[in-house]
Amino acid sequence: MNILENYYKKIIRYDLINKFFYNHVHDIPKLKKIILNFGCKSYEIKSIVASFFALELITMKQVILTKSKRVNIVLKIRKGYPVGCMVILTKFEMYTFFLKLLIEIFPNFKSLHVSMKKEIKSFSFILVDLIYFKELEKQFYLFTGLPPLNIVLITNIKTYKELTYLLSSFKIPFLLKF
Repeated sequence: MNILENYYKKIIRYDLINKFFYNHVHDIPKLKKIILNFGCKSYEIKSIVASFFALELITMKQVILTKSKRVNIVLKIRKGYPVGCMVILTKFEMYTFFLKLLIEIFPNFKSLHVSMKKEIKSFSFILVDLIYFKELEKQFYLFTGLPPLNIVLITNIKTYKELTYLLSSFKIPFLLKF
């Protein structure tokens, strides 16, 4: 069991129960999965391979190649061409990556692009400068032109107050501005 997962089960769950009212144990908010996504704006094999390899180094998990669903004449992309890559982290990998974000990555960043979807069940942010990952720092010359990394935290939350309380209890160091 990861330290962050243990912290959630022992402390955060009980704080949420004391602060909000829940009918069932399954209603208590929790992180379900983390999705990491690189979206390349052009079909260049160099950028796709670099982002694919970087994502595999960061997560140590097999990466899924995403393909275009429609034709885009402006970007010169045909239907079915690879346009990015993504990884879905669940359970143990999710908590280890989230702990790495909290301890190693967030303290180095000065500003992040933060957004929340209308469904409230997901919270997303974009990391532009990825050189703070130790895995990419060793071969920085290979990963100089990487596109921004989209990170989406998916939860089972129903209200905005629960979301802010959950994120603040995980000690995310930046302020939430929506």
